[in-house]
Amino acid sequence: MTGASRGIGRAVALAFAHAGERVAVHSTRPHEEAKSTLAALPGTGHALVTGDLADPAAAARIATDAIIALGRVDVLVNNAGVAPTAENRHAPAEVDYADWVATWQHMIQVNLLGAANVTWAVARHLIDRGAPGSIVNIGSRGAYRGEPTHPAYAASKAALHALGQSLAIALAPHHIAVTSVAPGFIATERQQPKLAAPSGEALRQESPFGRVGTPEEVAHTVLHLSAPASAWTSGTIIDLNGASHLRP
Repeated sequence: MTGASRGIGRAVALAFAHAGERVAVHSTRPHEEAKSTLAALPGTGHALVTGDLADPAAAARIATDAIIALGRVDVLVNNAGVAPTAENRHAPAEVDYADWVATWQHMIQVNLLGAANVTWAVARHLIDRGAPGSIVNIGSRGAYRGEPTHPAYAASKAALHALGQSLAIALAPHHIAVTSVAPGFIATERQQPKLAAPSGEALRQESPFGRVGTPEEVAHTVLHLSAPASAWTSGTIIDLNGASHLRP
């Protein structure tokens, strides 16, 4: 479970642990949030693995460390990513070329290439074992509706969706299912200031339900997609946005 120290990642890790699974919690560094997630997981046999997904060698090591810690890995959830913030805003009219290039490189390295590299390592582990498995990617609504102030983020998530569909075909002969979810605005800890601000009501009204999504709702869908009985959903991208954005 990459990027599991808080938010959606923590909710997914908790959902798997409550279902009786052992979980490898990934974080870039062994900071207190990651340790808190690990401590909150029910059951035993869980592990904390660390590393920067922007580094290809670290991405492979993260997978290896998880396999060693758990004995085997049957499910990979690619959640880690560089999220849109005020600091990495990069609308073309607002940033210089150096910042534009640096932001694109960092988001693509983590959100796309990091996920691709960890996926390769876990897929080869499953293939070498001759075992079925599941890979679930956490994408974004932004891949479809666009992110004008954070175009690299939207592009990286669209590419992650496409990667998942390509690998769904490539890995099906090995009985490995690959799916993606595309959440809309989710009420994680990081987003609470936005929801508490005057603009928060506009965010809630994007959905006809009059609210935003929760990390637990994303976790519920990820757990369902990862189950062996859900293998026939391979190649699917599931929208989780409360009808706030509809696509053909």
